[in-house]
Amino acid sequence: MVSEMLNSTVQGNTVQGNTTQRNTTQGSAAQVSITLAGEAAGQGIPDSMNLARALEAIFMVVDEPQSVVGLASSVGRTVSEVQAAIAELVDDFDGMPAPGPAPASTLATASTSVRRGFELREVGGGWRLYVRSEFDDVVRDFVHTHNPSKLSQAALETLAVIAYKQPISRGAIASIRAVNVDSVVRTLLGRGLITEAFTDSETGAIHYETTDLLFVQLGINSLDELPKISPLLDDGSEGFDDVR
Repeated sequence: MVSEMLNSTVQGNTVQGNTTQRNTTQGSAAQVSITLAGEAAGQGIPDSMNLARALEAIFMVVDEPQSVVGLASSVGRTVSEVQAAIAELVDDFDGMPAPGPAPASTLATASTSVRRGFELREVGGGWRLYVRSEFDDVVRDFVHTHNPSKLSQAALETLAVIAYKQPISRGAIASIRAVNVDSVVRTLLGRGLITEAFTDSETGAIHYETTDLLFVQLGINSLDELPKISPLLDDGSEGFDDVR
């Protein structure tokens, strides 16, 4: 049950944002990546360019949440200006017209405001585009139909164990799942969803934990926001099947 919840969220949100972001060329994405890396830092955008729209263009091609400070450095504006522009974009994507008379630079007006299928959300200390929750099923169906590359059921179950029991050793995971998990753990490491937390000084066992990438894919900020397990468990009032 828990693995299915992670499946629907990881597989759907893996392309959340990406579904709305991939309408650009790889060259454009590379150029923005270089700018964000700092090679073009200090140049900024022209004063005549609309800051909010410039940020919108950046959000369309990035794969990870972007910090306000990093964005401010990239566009050559102050943090407060970037924060105001982000707030303006959030309202624009939500279909909220700006209050009062609309100046020429306003992004949304009462006559043109349209609620988008995506939203600008703050996750993991930064901002990124995500598909709105009401369209999750649409995106999930599209991904399952057109994108054959997805985590196996075994990988999802192992990821669920690590997410809820971290930090945890490979042996402990295998004990819980009652199967060998070596290849599955390697897959999750390769996907960047888990990482080595520490090595036990006495046993030499490597303990694993989830990465920030999992937060990004799930659209959450911390482990506290993971679904609660207790409502999914049988309370035993009617007995248990296959008790041995």
